[in-house]
Amino acid sequence: AQLLIKPLVEDGKKIDGNQNIYLVGASHLRLLLGAETVGLVKECNDHTMRAFTYSSRKTFKNFAEDNHDFLTMTECQYIIKHELENLRAKDEKMIPGYPQAKLYPGKSIMRRLLTNGILVHMFPLHDTEELKKLGHTWYGQLKIRYQPLDEIRSYFGETISFYFAFLEYFTFALIPMAVIGIPYYFFAWEDYDKYVIFATFNLLWSTVILEVWKRCCAVMAYRWGTLLMKRQFEEPRPGFHGVLGINPVTGREEPVYSSFKRQLRIYLVSLPFVCLCLYISLYVMMIYFDLENYAYLYHEVNQSDLSNLLLYVPSIIYAVVIEVLNRIYQYAAEFLTSWVGPTFTFPLAGRAVFWWENGKEGGMIHLPWSRECENHRLESSYQNHLVLKVLVFNFFNCFASLFYIAFILFDMKLLRQSLATLLITSQILNQCVEAILPYCLQKRRNKRVKKRVKALQIDTDLSVFEQVNLEKEMDTYLGTFDDYLELFLQFGYVSLFSCVYPLAAVFAVLNNITEMYSDALKMCSIFKRPFSEPAANIGVWQLAFETMSVISVVTNCVLIGMSPQVNALFPDSKTELILIVVLAEMYGSLLP
Repeated sequence: AQLLIKPLVEDGKKIDGNQNIYLVGASHLRLLLGAETVGLVKECNDHTMRAFTYSSRKTFKNFAEDNHDFLTMTECQYIIKHELENLRAKDEKMIPGYPQAKLYPGKSIMRRLLTNGILVHMFPLHDTEELKKLGHTWYGQLKIRYQPLDEIRSYFGETISFYFAFLEYFTFALIPMAVIGIPYYFFAWEDYDKYVIFATFNLLWSTVILEVWKRCCAVMAYRWGTLLMKRQFEEPRPGFHGVLGINPVTGREEPVYSSFKRQLRIYLVSLPFVCLCLYISLYVMMIYFDLENYAYLYHEVNQSDLSNLLLYVPSIIYAVVIEVLNRIYQYAAEFLTSWVGPTFTFPLAGRAVFWWENGKEGGMIHLPWSRECENHRLESSYQNHLVLKVLVFNFFNCFASLFYIAFILFDMKLLRQSLATLLITSQILNQCVEAILPYCLQKRRNKRVKKRVKALQIDTDLSVFEQVNLEKEMDTYLGTFDDYLELFLQFGYVSLFSCVYPLAAVFAVLNNITEMYSDALKMCSIFKRPFSEPAANIGVWQLAFETMSVISVVTNCVLIGMSPQVNALFPDSKTELILIVVLAEMYGSLLP
């Protein structure tokens, strides 16, 4: 791969246990050749976007032989990671010193090292100067303004920048709902049935904003060069296992796994488990309604301020239980879909840090469940199955009670109370768990590491050494899954039933403004720097939001059909009303 590598500590000294740390980088020429290999798209002097080629390098905007900023830091890291993962076995049968770590011709050596736990960590160091500049413009000043998306993209890559772009867009899209909702809420406070106009606006809003986002997404992807970028051949996941066979597509010898066995595990293990979890969620919901009934009866008897406050206690308890169940189920879904293997994350303009673990063969301890349950071959297949499992449970767990109140109990007052409590409680819990608690823990870890580093007597660059030790103690950023999931549930709360609680959009806007700052702080101060991955959109989450939008159209149409105002127009014939509602649903679902 023609990369540059050197140990962080010379003379074979061991630090921090049985770990060896190496810095990996590449020359400017090697990075330019790698940019052509991975198919990076850059802007030309004529303002068109084309795939970079080394032979025509002088036709690209801002290129100069001595300009080392032509490639962004994330692009350099992506190139080096690509080169490392394309180190492939030829005639070797095993990794030297690890006879249990088998190698197959043409397969990635790095992925094999990760699978066997020999390579423990791989991540990019933060560039402290660039991070300080980004932090100052991003979250260092408490004022509402656009996020520096191009700078975020240059430092963290397209996947992260698309998340923050969507968070910003969704927040601005909520403002019209919030502006209309405030007067609507106060002028129709006691009349719970006057929601037809707001429901109609809600129906149109939930469809239009996603279509506008597609256009905004395409504009950013074109500007960043990922819209025209060719998709790389997808390698098998590190955790994939199977018997040795011939891949019918590539013709290579590699582990293969029967799709029939995978489907059998999905339908005989995963599906029954999901159904069991849904039943538990339903059972908890019934307990919640029993508590609501007890609180209401107590209030009817006592009619005091205390009894009035107790009316909200069941909803608060239920909201906390929902958050706990969601997190437990997500861990279970990840366990069923895959195993949580070694983490890897990457550095400064193309330098990488590695940990190689000495001692016992095999490096890390192999847990009994380290073999995958569903054993998906590709990362995209794994992500799709994981997202499906988590979304089904989270949707049922968070919204089943609201549907039951709206369409079975027909209690709009209780629906408003439950929606408000669930939304506000979940937002407070998420801010505490995702931002405040990790930040405090990271501060404590940093103090311990600095003391340990000062006590070591080593002959190396202490600034780099301290940085490596600080950052390896940071939490690993596991991707945008949790962040998108939080926005997905928030979109559901706002689009499904906010017509009976118009302030839902107001609280969502306030939460998202603080979310921008807290997520920025997390990325810059709490987590290891993640590898950049080229992306042209928000991936499978676009389909998830569109599915929620369709459900929102149906829900709001039914709520409109249930309203006393619409029922008064059809006092004798319910058939006409049903036909009109169905036609409205079909029209709303077909909106561009």
